[in-house]
Amino acid sequence: MLEFFDSMRPLAQVVPSALVYLLRHAPTSQGKVELAWSAAVGRALQRVTQVKMEGNILVVEATTAQWVQEITRASPIILQRLQQYLGESTVAGIDVRTNAHLHVKPSNQP
Repeated sequence: MLEFFDSMRPLAQVVPSALVYLLRHAPTSQGKVELAWSAAVGRALQRVTQVKMEGNILVVEATTAQWVQEITRASPIILQRLQQYLGESTVAGIDVRTNAHLHVKPSNQP
């Protein structure tokens, strides 16, 4: 019985690899892209952005020019994470834009 516990991995190690497996093997959809975006950037940034795929480019619309600047600055790291989740051929680049009509999502909504 003790061998079973020795082979167990912490949940913090299992969840990211499970997420990668699930995202890579599911068909591309808006929901899949939004989930990968949220996992790549976290809830705070997800709340002030909206994403969509245009070909193999992820278009990110942000609520303000300041957020566009921050996302652009972090885009190499974000792109690397997205490629890990979705595959390199699925997302080849990120195009960040300001959308003044985009509203910040309440913190209690995903």
